[in-house]
Amino acid sequence: MGMYAKYVLPRFIDLAMRNKDTTRVRADWVPHARGDVLEVGIGSGLNLPFYSAEVSRVYGVDPSPELQKLARKRMADQTINVEFLTQSAEETLPLRDQSVDTVVITWTLCSIADPSEALRQMKRVLKPSGRLIFVEHGRAPDSRVSVWQDRLNPFWKRIAGGCHLNRKIDRLLTEAGFTIDELRTTYLPGPRPMTYTYQGFAHV
Repeated sequence: MGMYAKYVLPRFIDLAMRNKDTTRVRADWVPHARGDVLEVGIGSGLNLPFYSAEVSRVYGVDPSPELQKLARKRMADQTINVEFLTQSAEETLPLRDQSVDTVVITWTLCSIADPSEALRQMKRVLKPSGRLIFVEHGRAPDSRVSVWQDRLNPFWKRIAGGCHLNRKIDRLLTEAGFTIDELRTTYLPGPRPMTYTYQGFAHV
């Protein structure tokens, strides 16, 4: 791992993902989490302030030790119980089948090398009565935007830690066996190739 990927990129991601618009969206969705939570792509812990008292524990998955250091600092002001799992999302999670009440993914599927395998792991550990909360950016329906997403994607992946601009999030979820209960799509403020956002709930 190069110096950029290890030290510069984590701080760039943390800075980029804590603007007022992403904070507002987190505040809309993360408080719906309940019970034992698996957060895939916990990163620097930007969701931690939005978990309610109805959350018992958070299992936070992220492969970046540098981002987890930032998350641990953020935990200093929180009473939430967090257990960090330093691994990729595609690896087998050290959790029992059907053992978590909520899975949370926010701006995560874009950067996972094999999102289908990661979603299979999430599905495995989520209880039948559980809920997946997702906030993701991805492929826009407007062809004038999606053509630029395809053009920019090879360059963007190199500078943004493997982030893909053009993944169709709803299709990834349904192909992995999730049923989408609610889906809202919108452009957040900013360049449209980077800001088309899928938000919602799903279950197994």
